[in-house]
Amino acid sequence: MAQLKEVIRRQTVSGDRVAVGNVSVTPQSQALIVRAPFGGLVWNRPVAILVQRGHQTERIPIVDVTRMAQLALLGLSLAFAILAILARPRREPNER
Repeated sequence: MAQLKEVIRRQTVSGDRVAVGNVSVTPQSQALIVRAPFGGLVWNRPVAILVQRGHQTERIPIVDVTRMAQLALLGLSLAFAILAILARPRREPNER
């Protein structure tokens, strides 16, 4: 059986550097790679931009607002589903 490290892998990759004058910009993305015997899945998302001015490098993170909103909606839907299950009236054992 394959180990979990061989099936699921996460890596950060830097893209091509773009230079204008003395400023160069390098995008970074994070990839989630899932391998299975019948196929696989690769999910990429941007994580940061590296800005280099002279000898100084600054990492500017990218905030993925859409992903945060999706996770919030998922959490809300799970909370409402649990509340709906808990608020449902209980049936007596003899009722049908």
